[in-house]
Amino acid sequence: MENQPNQMHQNMHTGNIPQQLNHGAHEVLDVHEVLSGTIGNLNTYTLLRQHVQDQELLNIMDRQYQFMQEEYNITLECFQTGKDPSKPTQSYKMNQDNDFIYGLKPSQPKKPIQSAAEMNEETVSGCLMGALKSAASMKTMAALETTNPVVRRVLADSVPNCIEMAYELSIYQNKNHYYQVPQFTQQDMQQMLNAYAPAQGQMQMQMPNNNIPH
Repeated sequence: MENQPNQMHQNMHTGNIPQQLNHGAHEVLDVHEVLSGTIGNLNTYTLLRQHVQDQELLNIMDRQYQFMQEEYNITLECFQTGKDPSKPTQSYKMNQDNDFIYGLKPSQPKKPIQSAAEMNEETVSGCLMGALKSAASMKTMAALETTNPVVRRVLADSVPNCIEMAYELSIYQNKNHYYQVPQFTQQDMQQMLNAYAPAQGQMQMQMPNNNIPH
């Protein structure tokens, strides 16, 4: 038993750590946050579904729930084993087009609801949007702290899926006038679009001047 600490110390320096333990401390804490956050998001979808009547939003919620559940299982598997998951990571594909309605129309000011009876498609889709935006940020930060190459890839691949699902919900909100998108005037837009020019050339390395007298 006396040699066990020395053996572990040697393993830490030679890289002979069992694959399921191939994680750094920051990584473990951040992946725990990701997994807990995903459970929270899945629970949110389950709780809010009862307040939705629109079949289109129900279909979006069901597709996104199934995808997030599968992605959660993949993340959990590679985190626990340190190996490639038994199923490859997937890319979320939304079913609708990406046309946005631009401009503002008069609408009632938004305010917090006072009871669950006020929950509707607008409030539900808004809650889901916030959850997905938070997940995208959380997974990005976790991927940047991850040392295990498989877990890092799975987390990094998951971020675009959060973005795509949030985008799908934003299109739904925009189509139903829950989320309005203002624009600049045409003149201001042209000025903003042309505010930058392409980068050219190569970085110039400045050589030290050895002729400076000491």
